[in-house]
Amino acid sequence: MTRRRLVLLFLAAFLLIGSAGQAQAAGYRYWSFWDRDGGKWVYATQGPSMVRPSDGDVQGFRFAVSENSGDAAQPRGTADFASICAKTPAEEGSKRVALVLDFGTAPDAPSGETPPASRTACAQLSPDATTADALAAVADPLRYNTNALLCAIAGYPKSGCGEQVSQKEDSSASAAPKATEDESDEDGPSIGLYAGIAVVAALAAAATWQSRRRRNASR
Repeated sequence: MTRRRLVLLFLAAFLLIGSAGQAQAAGYRYWSFWDRDGGKWVYATQGPSMVRPSDGDVQGFRFAVSENSGDAAQPRGTADFASICAKTPAEEGSKRVALVLDFGTAPDAPSGETPPASRTACAQLSPDATTADALAAVADPLRYNTNALLCAIAGYPKSGCGEQVSQKEDSSASAAPKATEDESDEDGPSIGLYAGIAVVAALAAAATWQSRRRRNASR
């Protein structure tokens, strides 16, 4: 193995490591679901069809490109229940749920679509109604896929549902906040990264063996 070939193989291995790191940056375009807890948003652990909010709850939805729940973009704005439901008086035998609908930014929008302006709504429902019922009451038409994943609110977007976004598109979605260093580590290094490290180690061993062989031959 010549020195030149070793150098080329080392470069190829390092390029493999770099490309593996970039591949981890790919995200998904979807509606995320949130609960308002005091002054902060908390990522919902169940889908809207499973959650039965209480009277006075504030829930939010945000359309964006995100890698996972750890880096998902939160609904924007500071509207609370009192301001959202100010014009919807309480009624006996019903509950009121405040909704924040954030359609995201232009970089996060599917090709050819423009996100509507963000808005709020107050849904007045029966006590056993779900968040999905609240959405249907104030933000129709809704669209779901065969796995009951929420794909569109108020008809947006017109197509697509949780599709993966290419690295080029993902890099242009500047509105979606990136994960912190600790959050990025949760998913761990990719298989490609480990493969690249293994290639580098193997090449280093080969270079050492070749060097020892030449020294022995010259004696």
